[in-house]
Amino acid sequence: MARILLDELRHAYRPDPVDDADWALKRLDLEWEDGGAYALLGPSGCGKTTLLSIISGLLRPTGGRVLFDGEDVTDLPPDRRHIAQVFQFPVVYDTMTVYDNLAFPLRNRGVNEARVDARVREIAEMIDLTHMLKQRAAGLTADGKQKISLGRGLVRDDVNAIMFDEPLTVIDPHLKWQLRSKLKELHQRVRTTMIYVTHDQTEALTFADKVVVMNQGEVVQIGTPVELFERPRHTFVGHFIGSPGMNVLPCALDEGGRVSIAGTPVATSASAAPAPGAGRIEVGVRPEFVSFADGAGEGRLPARVVKVADAGRFRIVEADASGNAIKLLVAEGVDIPGEAAWLSLDPAHTAVYRDGWIVA
Repeated sequence: MARILLDELRHAYRPDPVDDADWALKRLDLEWEDGGAYALLGPSGCGKTTLLSIISGLLRPTGGRVLFDGEDVTDLPPDRRHIAQVFQFPVVYDTMTVYDNLAFPLRNRGVNEARVDARVREIAEMIDLTHMLKQRAAGLTADGKQKISLGRGLVRDDVNAIMFDEPLTVIDPHLKWQLRSKLKELHQRVRTTMIYVTHDQTEALTFADKVVVMNQGEVVQIGTPVELFERPRHTFVGHFIGSPGMNVLPCALDEGGRVSIAGTPVATSASAAPAPGAGRIEVGVRPEFVSFADGAGEGRLPARVVKVADAGRFRIVEADASGNAIKLLVAEGVDIPGEAAWLSLDPAHTAVYRDGWIVA
């Protein structure tokens, strides 16, 4: 296991990068503690797999360093980094049994057969493959084959980290939850550094202790699932995490730093110092923290209900407040006003953003 440090890391696929658009990865400074469970979360093309390839040694960065426990491994090949990697699609040897698939990484390194047998059976029990050890891998389902891939990543006890590149892509939806839960359980048992790459927020937030949110080649926020949900540092994080995503509304600032939406003053969690001409000013508030008020009052936005969608335990209501679309969640059994309504924003969870970044 290892503490992984990325120092001023950058990467471009073209030989002469000129501006930001030419960089697949802009400057990154990241630190992952030994034994932690981390997720790289972001949309396709944001740089997640590029970063994973650099850490594993499949790709050399254009600039910066990769360090394992303080040792610079930037120029080391993959086999000397002691990294295990699980890919989107199961990589198994179909002609081998499940047992031989799990044993292969150990036998390839000259581990004695007694140790191989003990380790294979230990890992097979962890991932529920004991009853399949004598079967050929060719006859297994996609989730069974992916379990083998997970097992091969875990079977070596000399790995610095295990990296997962969208490992549940080919798994049936009803089995994804089971495998995700199993992976979390395995991490708690073996405490190996794990880095999980995904564009699926549910996978990232349920697996990782800390999530690294990426967009357009840069890290926009690192935090726990609770921090990302309750205090998004960038409007992208607010949009990308949560269903539905955060409401982002244009607003105005007066000379005292007070915020108003469409002429209605609203309270926020932090005062934004007035800065004329300093960029786009917006208010962000999640649908969970917007509610219907019982009439006009201070800080309440006049609105009209546009649409109601039933989501089971709650309803997603879309309202229009002076041309601004606002979504809110309403629990079953709670009355929804007619077309005319008043909205109240929870000040503790309403933040001001300048050019997408939160104003602290």
